[in-house]
Amino acid sequence: MQVKLNVIVSAAVALMAGSVYAEDLVVKIGHVGPTSGSIAHLGKDNENGARMAIDELNAKGVMIGGKKAKFVLLTEDDAADPKQGTAAAQKLVDEKVNGVIGHLNSGTTIPASKIYSDAGIPQISPSATNPKYTRQGFKTTFRVVADDVHLGGTLGKYAVQTLKGKTIAVIDDRTAYGQGVADEFEKGVKAAGGKVVKREFTNDKATDFTAILTSIKGAKPEIVFYGGMDAVAGPMLRQMKQLGITSKFMGGDGICTSELPKLAAGTIADSQVVCAEAGGIDEKDKVAVKAMEDFRTKFKKKFNADVQIYAPYVYDATMVMAAAMEKAGSAEPAKYLPVLAKTTGYKGVTGTIAFDERGDIKNGALTLYTYKGGAKTALGVVH
Repeated sequence: MQVKLNVIVSAAVALMAGSVYAEDLVVKIGHVGPTSGSIAHLGKDNENGARMAIDELNAKGVMIGGKKAKFVLLTEDDAADPKQGTAAAQKLVDEKVNGVIGHLNSGTTIPASKIYSDAGIPQISPSATNPKYTRQGFKTTFRVVADDVHLGGTLGKYAVQTLKGKTIAVIDDRTAYGQGVADEFEKGVKAAGGKVVKREFTNDKATDFTAILTSIKGAKPEIVFYGGMDAVAGPMLRQMKQLGITSKFMGGDGICTSELPKLAAGTIADSQVVCAEAGGIDEKDKVAVKAMEDFRTKFKKKFNADVQIYAPYVYDATMVMAAAMEKAGSAEPAKYLPVLAKTTGYKGVTGTIAFDERGDIKNGALTLYTYKGGAKTALGVVH
């Protein structure tokens, strides 16, 4: 009799445990980035940032609407290609994700944003800087970095006012990001009284820049600005060296990676390259500095890789989205979206996050960098 009673009790306990597990709230978070192709190192960096956040959320045991949330990361590769990006977006919509972190490139983020908007799914990009992304009238688009107007314009003024560049050449890769940041850079140069002596373009898969660089060399620019990603900037720097072009080289966050010196095969002279990351923390803020250092240490331990550039922004974007769900008491997009839009004062590893009426980050910072001894070195934060 006692044995039978024990069996019944055990079965009841098992049933209750199963019931609790069944009541867990499954929250699907989509992430899209280029995990194949020439900038796969950046896409994987982003994906790892999302994975780190998801693992921490699950370890913490977040409660949403009285239920324990089980966060699941669904990852897609868009190869930095707009068509593949929209296909990935539709796949996540069909999977009924609760929110999306991504995409990495402006060229994939912008067309994908309409698909998410039509489905009412919130999207936070950790790295797309083209202004158009948040200016389409969609209520579902957010970003946690400054846009090209701020980034490109600030770099343009810095080129003239700080680097004292009188003659400047501009190259872009014709992508939404590359052309966008180059256009804003040129505006910034002109506003500061500088002169653009050459404007050339290539594409994001090019490897030979001899013709462009030979044309630019004839104009004798003191500074060459490139709007594009590090996979092209590296070989371009190598070929500049081969052609005897000693101009300073500038670019936006797309080239501002720890991988650039390797891609340039060690041809970068100390302080030759100046770039800006569309975000960053003030070195004077010791609490913020420690938070970022701790993140980098944990990231290295978890993935056996250094942060390239955007992983902390992906991490913060994921955490901000989860915080909005928690506050709203629901993971349903329609219910937590209004709470997400009102995010203010969120303390992330990349700084304080608050969104304006368009979904842009308020008071977005920029961190200027150069390279010395093959290592990325901060020059300072500007707002």
